[in-house]
Amino acid sequence: MTREETRDLAAAYALGALDAGDRGRFELLLRTGDADAVDALNEFETTLTGLSAEHVVTPPASVKTALMARIAAQGQIASPAPVTRRSWWPALWATALAAGLGAIVVGLYVSVSYERRLDTLAREAAALHDTLEREQQIIALVRDPATAIVALNGLDPAPSAHARMLWNPPAGGLLVVAGLPPAPEGKTYQLWAIAGKEPPVSAGIFSVDAKGTGSLRVSALPGIRAVDVFAVTVEPAGGLPAPSGKMYLASKS
Repeated sequence: MTREETRDLAAAYALGALDAGDRGRFELLLRTGDADAVDALNEFETTLTGLSAEHVVTPPASVKTALMARIAAQGQIASPAPVTRRSWWPALWATALAAGLGAIVVGLYVSVSYERRLDTLAREAAALHDTLEREQQIIALVRDPATAIVALNGLDPAPSAHARMLWNPPAGGLLVVAGLPPAPEGKTYQLWAIAGKEPPVSAGIFSVDAKGTGSLRVSALPGIRAVDVFAVTVEPAGGLPAPSGKMYLASKS
């Protein structure tokens, strides 16, 4: 259980708003001396007590008179000791006020919980939307007759590595690699597009996972329609404007 979840349970527990299951979980934390649970409960109970004390207000005389008249109309109620209005009225008023404050705090607790959940769902929806958009772009790329499939072969630093480049000059492309070792610390892999005798143009940087696989979505390269060679080198993190490191992959010209 995270510290934030513990604080949520403590807030609801202080107000008596937990169901049996959550109450049992929280009381187990208290019995085992969980510091977060104990501190959070003390904090919320202190806050509620302070709020109740700060907001006790003597009601108007007309309200008390009406209430006493209703009690008198219902007959005498036996009591082991006489109780004056002065003794029971502040307690009654404080109890009502505390209940009202409790309802407000419970409402805020529920509202905050729902807002956090809505934020999480919104982030998940945005991530799914981005994933779907990328997949649709890749499908469109594969279906386009103008898309070429270019093979990149492993060179001396990683002879078993290989890659495929889906390349469509107006739309860009997609590089998929396998068998590359993780780049050294502070380094990254960088893809280059070489057209004729022009200097290599950076097509992006990427990393690979522990299995040596990775991918890179490549945007269209302005001014370049026919790429003669695609190559991959290792460069400092963030990439460079021109290749400087060892070449790990290259296509045939």
